[in-house]
Amino acid sequence: MSEITSPGTNLPLTRVSPIIMFKDLRSAIRQLVKSPGFTLTATVTLALGIGANAVVFSVLNAIVLHPLNLPNAQNLYMVQRFKYPSQSYLDYKDIRDRNRTFDSLITYDIIGPVGVDNGVNPTTAWPLAVSGNYFDSLGVQPFLGRFFHAPEEKGDGSAPYVVLSYPFWDSYFHADRGVVGRTVSLNKHPLTIIGVAPKGFRGTELFISPAIFVPMAELALIRGFDTNKERGNHSAEVVGRLRAGVTPQQATADLNGIAASLAKAYPSDDEGLNFTLAKPGLVGDMLGGPARAFMAGLMLLAGLILLAACANLGSLFAARAADRAKDVALRLALGSRRSLILRRLLTEAVTVSIAGGVIGLAGGIVVLRLLSTWQPIPDVPVNVPVNPDLRTYAVALLLSVFSGLLFGMVPVRQVLRADPWQIIRTGMASTSGGRRFNIRDVLLVLQIAICAVLVTSSLVAVRGLVRSLHSSFGFDPKNVFLVGNDLHMAGYSDDRVVQFQRRMIDSVAALPGVASVAVISDLPLALGSGDSYVYSDTATDYKPTNYAADAMNYQISPGYLAASGTRLLAGRDTAFTDDKKAPTVALVNRTFAVKVFGSIEKAIGGHFKYWGGKRAEVIGVVEDGKYRTLTEDQQPAMFFSFQQQQTPSAYLVVRFKGDASQIATPVLRTVHALDTSLPLLPSMWTEQMSTALFPSRVASVALGVLGLLGAMLAVTGIFGMASYTVSRRLRELGIRVALGAGRREVLTASLGRAFRLLAAGSITGVALGLLATKVLSFIVYQASPKDPYVLGGVTLTMLVLGLAAASIPARRALAVDPLILLREE
Repeated sequence: MSEITSPGTNLPLTRVSPIIMFKDLRSAIRQLVKSPGFTLTATVTLALGIGANAVVFSVLNAIVLHPLNLPNAQNLYMVQRFKYPSQSYLDYKDIRDRNRTFDSLITYDIIGPVGVDNGVNPTTAWPLAVSGNYFDSLGVQPFLGRFFHAPEEKGDGSAPYVVLSYPFWDSYFHADRGVVGRTVSLNKHPLTIIGVAPKGFRGTELFISPAIFVPMAELALIRGFDTNKERGNHSAEVVGRLRAGVTPQQATADLNGIAASLAKAYPSDDEGLNFTLAKPGLVGDMLGGPARAFMAGLMLLAGLILLAACANLGSLFAARAADRAKDVALRLALGSRRSLILRRLLTEAVTVSIAGGVIGLAGGIVVLRLLSTWQPIPDVPVNVPVNPDLRTYAVALLLSVFSGLLFGMVPVRQVLRADPWQIIRTGMASTSGGRRFNIRDVLLVLQIAICAVLVTSSLVAVRGLVRSLHSSFGFDPKNVFLVGNDLHMAGYSDDRVVQFQRRMIDSVAALPGVASVAVISDLPLALGSGDSYVYSDTATDYKPTNYAADAMNYQISPGYLAASGTRLLAGRDTAFTDDKKAPTVALVNRTFAVKVFGSIEKAIGGHFKYWGGKRAEVIGVVEDGKYRTLTEDQQPAMFFSFQQQQTPSAYLVVRFKGDASQIATPVLRTVHALDTSLPLLPSMWTEQMSTALFPSRVASVALGVLGLLGAMLAVTGIFGMASYTVSRRLRELGIRVALGAGRREVLTASLGRAFRLLAAGSITGVALGLLATKVLSFIVYQASPKDPYVLGGVTLTMLVLGLAAASIPARRALAVDPLILLREE
């Protein structure tokens, strides 16, 4: 193999590669500066592709690939009840004490919001109640002070301690190192601050960032009620550290052996009990599976966008090589080596790709920092820590170099097969005109199809989101002001809870502009709603397998139906006479009535049992609604009287007339006048819908951004194809014009191929986009591809993209002057 030498020297390339690389780089920069339009287009195209991949990879790295920031995190596994992450505390104690495959098992339960008072500045925060061995099992060390330990838990109230998270210590206590040993009250329950968790420690869930860690022994005193003594209550989560040499399969078998004995000992709560293992961090398989699938799909789309960007740039570089055919031919005729020309072309490509990669990564870092501080659900400590690390930078660098080499190789075939004498004689390189399609055509069709898929999906998602905001949820959130409150924070308990809630209702109802007011324990479509097994009135065996329905469970005051806008289909509303002395009554929704009683008519006056044999009479049937997610199937629901099932934590629901800005201040002033120590969380009900609309909004934003990127790449792709075609056929077009061809014939000859490829790609992409809507419907409520606005929008978008991309090459084709071309020949 002959040795390549540097121009102007006799030194081999391998011996002076740094010098040659510098010369090549200088030459590449000089050539790129001469073509600012081409350079800007290529750089922006790569910046979009590489930036999108850097952002998606960083999120994938933080959520899926990167383990928890804990020692030996690979040995941590979540213990699931069937396929769900929630466990009962009593079952946790049994498997903790009887298993033989885990070094340790911890449990935790998010609480929340509670009132926090340091004696100076009362606030609210979300604590995490954890078992005494929590910190020791995870292997973390305190930033300040110490942690509590398992031997300190000896029953309720035995460990009156609290550990602050680093962010809460930094913000609420202003990073005061003297905070250790002080007393802080949680819901009026005094606890001693014994330490501060290390910076960056969030526990074993990536999305939740608790402000405070408290021992599980203090949970009942903080909440005001004790769920840890109920085996049927599944609100805790369990994570264990496997022993060395133990496989997950062996641990699962060990746990299920314990599950079989629990099912025999406690059939009413644990019949058919089965345990599974999942990796912690994404709340087990319940969110982990969909999150991993979504991120994998997003990474695939980002990769396709980068591939489309490379295809675009390949076309642009091919067009550029065609424009420079004479210059290349002269160099070859004068003795320049083809390897030198190829090396210069590849250097130009890599230079452009690295510049695009740097710009794309810089933009990606800005986006990632915004994502890391984004709190999608108001007043809930949910966020995604996705700050870029060395892996992100390495991936961006590799993608930059790879992309440059990939699209830079496209014109290689032109240079290798170029005949300098023919190019000098005719002014153009030879073409294989007999081929109907080539690889650039296929890549362009693929890229346009990707764009059409993304545009279709984004429009379907946006239209579904818009329709969901105007849909029937079983309640009407418009013109409703909410006041969240937890009376236990202010020291209320037992009968005082109901008495204060009645005072709130009566006082607010007297305000001008208030149409109706009521109390509900939890809002539909918000975090915190619970469900309960319901049995027929004749049932005597309350095993989980014998239930008649699994119904959502709410406590409401009289007037809730009017305040929420929920329609009463039959029977009556609850009344203030439905108190503890009266028989237990309930409203049920249509699905409950049909599923348990067979019809609405049979439900009125009928009875059902719940919570291990308690009996309730149905006094009314209300319309169906949405309770957990917008895309759920119709769920049974039951609404009890707030006087018969007390709920210290509730929402005051105020339906008003007139301007929203005129109602908030008088309502809050009125409630504060009743008790100034009660923390209040005011909001509009439409704002609280953020939880339910979160998946739809994320899908709409993500697909919208990718659709925009795809559209921009489609423009450059069509532009590249059209420019390449015009460059290759300038002489032919000049001859056509000289022979009398009109503007229409010139445009058809120069741009017909590009528009045929645009049509093929668009049709393919729209068809795939409509099929993808079935998947999208699981995320976005009322997503439908049959919407004429969607079909019209996609058609119009692709047409506009095609016209915009082809406008510059079209002007160049129409400006062909045969006299100038002949004179150049």
